Amino acid sequence: MQIRATMFCLLFASFALYPHDSTGDQTSPSRLADLLGAEADEGFATANEPRQFVFPADHGPHPDFRNEWWYFTGNLDSDEGLRFGYELTIFRFALSPRLPESDSAWRTNQVYIAHLAVTDVSGGRFYVAQRYSRGALGLAGAQGEPFRVWLEEWEIASVPGSNDWRLVAADEEFAVDVVLTPVRNPVLNGEAGLSRKSSMPGNASYYYSIPRLATGGTVRTGENDHKVSGLSWLDREWSTSALDPDQVGWDWFALQLSDGSDLMFYGLRQRDGGRDSFSAGTFIKPDGRISHLADDDVELEVLDSWVSPEGGTYPSLWKISIPRLGLELMVTPVMADQELFTTVRYWEGAVDVSGQRDSRAITGRGYVELTGYAE
Repeated sequence: MQIRATMFCLLFASFALYPHDSTGDQTSPSRLADLLGAEADEGFATANEPRQFVFPADHGPHPDFRNEWWYFTGNLDSDEGLRFGYELTIFRFALSPRLPESDSAWRTNQVYIAHLAVTDVSGGRFYVAQRYSRGALGLAGAQGEPFRVWLEEWEIASVPGSNDWRLVAADEEFAVDVVLTPVRNPVLNGEAGLSRKSSMPGNASYYYSIPRLATGGTVRTGENDHKVSGLSWLDREWSTSALDPDQVGWDWFALQLSDGSDLMFYGLRQRDGGRDSFSAGTFIKPDGRISHLADDDVELEVLDSWVSPEGGTYPSLWKISIPRLGLELMVTPVMADQELFTTVRYWEGAVDVSGQRDSRAITGRGYVELTGYAE
């Protein structure tokens, strides 16, 4: 749901709760539902009621909560006509609600994990990298003024003297270096930014999105630098508790449509295969007006699937209908294989959109995240 993707930051828990070998690989696989269902120390703050959001301060960290993330996705075109999708996410996870007193610079209760992915549509290749670090010795951290969150040289930071943000992350085979300019103001999802995931008190997050950020910069694949431009999407969440025992994952959609409207929807999946009634979304009209969507507002039909070579079957073609908005969309991955093998295994990829709104043809692009389908 990026919960967008969305409660995912709890994948940090796997770093703290499950053993890893010296290369960072887990010696036993992480189950997303187990991680998200882990009981949190009662000393953490919880999302129980709506709060007053303050920007730009809320772009910065919220250390009283167990976890949070800064989640960027985007679709970009190069000057040569090539198509790229990208994801850059930095997660913060607190191992305990209080840091024991110590004079040691090594002492910390914070773990940071970052994911970087690039979809090279023309080249037919999907690149993925992951990093993690303790929040000590300047190796990783987050701050509000000026805004900056980083993990080693991977960084998301405000550009001095502007409202822009710069994203910089590089791995051996690929890299992203882009500047983002918000086209929309932050959009509060759920009840004034309180996104309830179940009936259990506190099982919720504070959740906002910036659905459109004009994007320009460079994507590197192999030895080739590509000058790119396009649109990005930011999802921000912080929380302490997570999925109910009966919830195993989610399908999250973030779609930017050609008429200037935007759609976010996450479908929470139950163990029996049904969709949870706490599934929800937000539709933003071209003029910025917002419609909040309940579970029964959205009809979601899976029309095709993709079987991972490593096991597990993911949905791979969707029909989304929202009758009260006059919206009917087909959502198609630009590549079938956009699966990430990180601390938690999931599918996150660029998609194309076609359909109609109020009987007028519409197209678009976006991102979809699918969790809990494979272990």
